[in-house]
Amino acid sequence: MIVPRLIERKRDGGRLEPQEIRELVSEYSAGRIPDYQISALLMAMYFKGLDRDEMHALMESMLESGKRLDLSRLPMARIDKHSTGGVGDKTSLILAPLISSLGIAVPMMSGRGLGHTGGTLDKLESIPGFRTALTLDEAQRQIARIGCAMIGQTDEMVPADRKIYALRDATATVEVIPLIAASIMSKKLAEGLTGLVLDIKRGSGSFLPKLEDELELAKAMIDLGAAHGCPVIALLTAMDRPLGYACGNALEVVEAIDVLKGGGPPDLIEVTMELGARMLVLGTVASSLDAANAMMRDAIASGKALLKFEEIVAAQGGDKSVVRDPSRLPRAARQQVFPASRDGVVQSVEPRAIGYGSIQLGGGRRNMEDRVDPSVGFVITAKPGIRVTKGQALATIHARSEEDLAVGKSILEQAIVIGDAAVTPLPLVSHRVTARGVEELAAR
Repeated sequence: MIVPRLIERKRDGGRLEPQEIRELVSEYSAGRIPDYQISALLMAMYFKGLDRDEMHALMESMLESGKRLDLSRLPMARIDKHSTGGVGDKTSLILAPLISSLGIAVPMMSGRGLGHTGGTLDKLESIPGFRTALTLDEAQRQIARIGCAMIGQTDEMVPADRKIYALRDATATVEVIPLIAASIMSKKLAEGLTGLVLDIKRGSGSFLPKLEDELELAKAMIDLGAAHGCPVIALLTAMDRPLGYACGNALEVVEAIDVLKGGGPPDLIEVTMELGARMLVLGTVASSLDAANAMMRDAIASGKALLKFEEIVAAQGGDKSVVRDPSRLPRAARQQVFPASRDGVVQSVEPRAIGYGSIQLGGGRRNMEDRVDPSVGFVITAKPGIRVTKGQALATIHARSEEDLAVGKSILEQAIVIGDAAVTPLPLVSHRVTARGVEELAAR
């Protein structure tokens, strides 16, 4: 195989044969093809795309590059949820314990922050002692014992995707729909799922801000799942503003615990319940969405979901006392309220600015070697469309120093825009996509 010829062909708009893709992935995984050649190929794919056969071959090759979770002996359904990434999106922290407390196995493999978006692993690791780096055997035993594990991608599972994903992040080739679909589905199918619910983010804070691209991504992942007998349902949810109030690792854990205790922001609750209801119906634990919602409300009201989160935290080495007392989580040295500068209507709360702002405060990575400060971030109660008065508290900045408070203030001044016109944000949940097609959901 002469790699430059393959790069040249893709660069010029040609296609790669499935066998060529399999050989490329195998040779790269074994270290026999250098990063610079795969980087060049990824850039060619960025501009020229991949067809359906190329996407399927890439996904299959990455899936076959490592081991898989073997959960086939479990008597219950195995359902996961995956988000394409957002700001303030802590639904995974709620859904994993909530759904597993209702009799479905949830093997949840998540990632770290990417670009302006937060990562579930970074949030979990703000809990003192919490281990996300479980081995395959550890994860399998834990899921069999308590019904859930919340883990990162291990060296054993889809290692080819791990290498290619790191290159995509480093070479600005993330936003390629077939590459996104193949990457996500290789990891999800390695979990041994019987079903998957996707949360496809839409709006200015998503990786794919155009509706047609978001629908295309959903259809691609549904197609990949169908080829492996794994039914996939996708919901399109709003990311034209942060989800919930908290934006920052430990701050988001606090908010997730609040939801599990029966509180929390209404928008976060709505999106979580919509996703969770589909998980329960897909897992045949609930016969309808209404029944699923009733089950989740009961699990929260009874404390069963909260107990399951405690169980997961303890099983993975974390300090389970934080579930009952979130004040034990890391707390920033400085807090400052951010007030409205004028009377008016909140026009926008820009999620990308907030996400990158959290990184500036130390809550994310500029480079892979950077250490994350889990305590910093923002708690933003302002939402687009609400009327505010001058001096009204719109947010609280959580920072390490007075200098960082000033940085946080300048970030919010850019991200939160107040004007006079009425605005209508995107509906929280706008579309459902299944193998049968796309359905636009009625606005609530």
